[in-house]
Amino acid sequence: MQLYIIRHAQSENNLLWQQTGSSDGRLPDPALTEKGHEQARLVAQFLAQPASDVPAPERDNRDGFSLTHLYCSLMERAVLTGTYIAQATGLPLKGLVEIHEWGGIYHKDETNGERIGLPGPDRDYFAANHPHLVLPESLNHAGWWNRDPELPEERPLRARRFWQFLLKEHGGTDDRVAIVSHGGFTQTLLATLLNRDDPDITLGLPANVWFATNNASVSRIDFESDHFRIGYLNRVDFLPDELIT
Repeated sequence: MQLYIIRHAQSENNLLWQQTGSSDGRLPDPALTEKGHEQARLVAQFLAQPASDVPAPERDNRDGFSLTHLYCSLMERAVLTGTYIAQATGLPLKGLVEIHEWGGIYHKDETNGERIGLPGPDRDYFAANHPHLVLPESLNHAGWWNRDPELPEERPLRARRFWQFLLKEHGGTDDRVAIVSHGGFTQTLLATLLNRDDPDITLGLPANVWFATNNASVSRIDFESDHFRIGYLNRVDFLPDELIT
């Protein structure tokens, strides 16, 4: 199995932080900016390249991708980015709750910093605005989040649940699986995979390591029966300089 992790394209909150260095005024579930839409179009074009029938050494995907499965977080910025990829590749876009950004859907009170959980979009919203998205059966009309904000200690547990899902659905196959997710979740997933305290993992990770992921970046991990190999992280060479954020 090959796993491709795509960070969503630039969101309204990303632009807010870039301009102000603050999250004051953040949106609970932001959409893409104009630049984000262009990033999403280009990463979709990049990922739509088919692999050749007789592949050359493909550690950096010089021969293309030929993705077989495509998942996205249910956050608006990930769904929008994933939609571009689905349209370019012809793959169905499947929503996964587990790969959302840290904290979930919440409002931050700027007077006291308190985070207040919100419901998030429900099945009717997605049917009206993203009818192509294949929704998880568990999603009802109460909103996909609909709980208190996620706590830091819950993040690695969620990453492990996603890992278990990957193994069940794609382990031991030649599937090329792409997920459209978030910077925080990518950090947690990689840290979990590299955690030597986990009996299923063999490598160690210092606690102060941060994996940088630009908007619309692509990272690749290959999973074999007895090891995994990080092919590359934070690939953005398909974007012009002015679109790297």
